[in-house]
Amino acid sequence: MSDTNDENPDLIAPPVRTGSAPLRIASAVALAMAFAITVYLLLDATRVNGLVSFTFLLLLPAALTSFVAYVGDPWAERSRRYYMMMPLWLLGATILLSVPVLKEGVICIVMLAPLWIASGLAGAYATYRLRGRAGDRGTSYCMAVLAMPLIAMQVEPMIPLPDATATVSRSIIVEASPDRIWPLLRGIPDVRPGDGTWTFTQDVLGVPRPLGAHMLGDGIGAVRMADWGRQVRFREHIIDWQPGRSIGWRFDFRGLDAWQFTDRHLMPDSAYFKVTTGGYRMEPAGPGRTRVIIDTHYWMQTPVNGYSRLWGEIFLGDIEKNLLVLIKQRAERPVAPAIL
Repeated sequence: MSDTNDENPDLIAPPVRTGSAPLRIASAVALAMAFAITVYLLLDATRVNGLVSFTFLLLLPAALTSFVAYVGDPWAERSRRYYMMMPLWLLGATILLSVPVLKEGVICIVMLAPLWIASGLAGAYATYRLRGRAGDRGTSYCMAVLAMPLIAMQVEPMIPLPDATATVSRSIIVEASPDRIWPLLRGIPDVRPGDGTWTFTQDVLGVPRPLGAHMLGDGIGAVRMADWGRQVRFREHIIDWQPGRSIGWRFDFRGLDAWQFTDRHLMPDSAYFKVTTGGYRMEPAGPGRTRVIIDTHYWMQTPVNGYSRLWGEIFLGDIEKNLLVLIKQRAERPVAPAIL
């Protein structure tokens, strides 16, 4: 008697399906998070700028999403919507894990989220399009996907990262003369709660606001001392001094361990990001009016310099906006009459 099943593949019984989908997905997410923590710790321990790398920012989220999506749909029956939602679920799990366990701050998470979502979507869509039906070698596929970040970790240090410089500028019109504004550019020593303006960076993300600044000396070579609260203090060495016109400085963040108040990977003088110089300029803007311009220059070396520049524009732009409003408020404040 011939074996009918051997002659007619259509009559072969499908593999037995075991385990519930929620349990498979939960197990895959747990394994993915454990793998992510391992990669995180390895990169953080072995390389100065390991977490600001192509592997961590772009390749790891794609691999994790691809792995979880594949394990959660072993029979290739789920819709594209399932695959496209997977990066959001993984991002939620990452946030829940990163704050209490890895001690990451809000700013790092906000900056990381768009990259991880975009990379995760790419990984999920590739898995949706390329994977086969039941009978695929799922174990080999998953192992290959998870191996990619580990291989990239070994190769990436051999590839030099591009560096770039950028400038963030903001301006404001002040109803006052340069002579009245100039002392404020030297420093406002007594910034009070409520001064300045609302900004996303400071009021939502929690970057400190300035409490005051004052000069030690005059002219080029003098030092401007800045106090931003929460033990965040730094120096600004004067490199441009034109009374009534402009003042410029070079930032000095040495010894500022307190900058780790929120995100230890966002120091202003790190291996991949340095705020270098800044300053104010004044231009006439009509009778009794002056345009005050503030510039901040910085250097960066990351695999995503264009993306980093966008966040630099937001963060530094918000800080500059608040400083300019402080100057405007003080300069336009009515002068108290002299007491005879």
